[in-house]
Amino acid sequence: MKKHFWILFLIAAVGLYGQGFDIVLSHGRVIDPESGLDAVRNIGIRGKRIAAISSAPLRGRTEVDVRGLVVSAGFIDLHSHGQDDENYRYKAHDGVTTALELEIGVSPVTEWYQSRQGKALVNFGASSGHVPARMAAMHDSGVFLPRDEAAHRIATDEETLSIVNAVRRGLDDGAIGIGFGIAYVPTAPRQEIFRLFQLAAERHVPVFVHMRGGVPNEPNSGAIPALQEVIADAAVTGVSLHVVHLTSVAARLTPICLQMIDGARRHGIDVTTEMYPYTASASRIESAIFDDWEKRTGFSYHDLQWAATGERLTAQTFAKYRKQGGSVISHTLPEEALRAGIQSPIVMFASDGRLTEGKGHPRSAGTFARVLGLYVREQKLISLTDALRRMTLMPAQRLEASVPAMRNKGRIRVGADADLVAFDADRIIDKATFENPAQYSEGIQHVIVNGVFVVREGNFVAGAYPGVGLRTR
Repeated sequence: MKKHFWILFLIAAVGLYGQGFDIVLSHGRVIDPESGLDAVRNIGIRGKRIAAISSAPLRGRTEVDVRGLVVSAGFIDLHSHGQDDENYRYKAHDGVTTALELEIGVSPVTEWYQSRQGKALVNFGASSGHVPARMAAMHDSGVFLPRDEAAHRIATDEETLSIVNAVRRGLDDGAIGIGFGIAYVPTAPRQEIFRLFQLAAERHVPVFVHMRGGVPNEPNSGAIPALQEVIADAAVTGVSLHVVHLTSVAARLTPICLQMIDGARRHGIDVTTEMYPYTASASRIESAIFDDWEKRTGFSYHDLQWAATGERLTAQTFAKYRKQGGSVISHTLPEEALRAGIQSPIVMFASDGRLTEGKGHPRSAGTFARVLGLYVREQKLISLTDALRRMTLMPAQRLEASVPAMRNKGRIRVGADADLVAFDADRIIDKATFENPAQYSEGIQHVIVNGVFVVREGNFVAGAYPGVGLRTR
């Protein structure tokens, strides 16, 4: 009997500690906010999943010593407009293993997913977008965001029906909820928005909302009624609400808006929010949020920076670029709003980023490393574990009720997806700037997506495209 026991023990030991793993990450400081684990561990990966987490040595076909590095679940970016190979490269170098287009969303949905399958470094996904559906129904001439019909007139009954049906088809195709850029379609009546909240509730999917207004320091406290609108719609429909980039729309009103969200949560409304760690926003200059810029906002044209050249604008160049169209950066967000968001435990981190031929906002490349390097290590505004929680577990939990795949992301546990990042906590930092945003973050040594290295020893792995599309079904 004793001999038989030891034979079984040795068989089990060989299975666990022998050559059974595809990849082993050894001696890393493993941090998992869900379980509270923060200790040196060895991680064994088999196929696409984490197969072992052990204090004892593990053996595998590929063994990587990550001694001195933090090993975390890969970062989940809920707000990533850049959905192409250029942007996925900067995402991976910023520790992101899942990048989702949930604010503006897409339409049609099936074609969008098909065009990326087998070609993505990281996992991807999108909501069914109200804005693109409205642009199509109203024949707007804008690129990505409305610039005429969808932004400046009310939809007819026939167009409204077309919008709702297009969004519904996107949900039929597995889109991750419904995306709203209400600030970009200011003529969209409240009943149009409410009807789509009802649709989301019927389908048991969340909504992701850029609220009305979106103008920092708006004299009439625009962020408060805008937030009241979407919380009220969520309350009466029962839908799960995610408010995107709160600090950039609430500005100096961020503290009171955080109180409103916290109060809604405590009274049973399912509402969450996010931010990016910069005091400047960016958008398309031809969009509605730049209508009557100086008069409406109290800011000057000099507060705007043309992304393509880095120049600050004047009245003349503002008018020129409005006609031309393109990306502009707005240096208008107060530092105190940023700090309030970073210090709030209910706020997730997301980039709202997109680079086009190396031009754009630095948040596209540096959001997550900036939080970990500047606000965790240097300024000590939040702890490392809390920052990781708000980059991994919280985004996964936001989606897991409707997206089954998210139940195995954002965690380090046996059976979870092997989406992992290993970084040097003493060195991690963003390098992207407003003048030169196309710079990879530093300190991120290894990134694994679905059990495949996409970054190893700080360099890309050629030919690796393990990212998959995430859907509600």
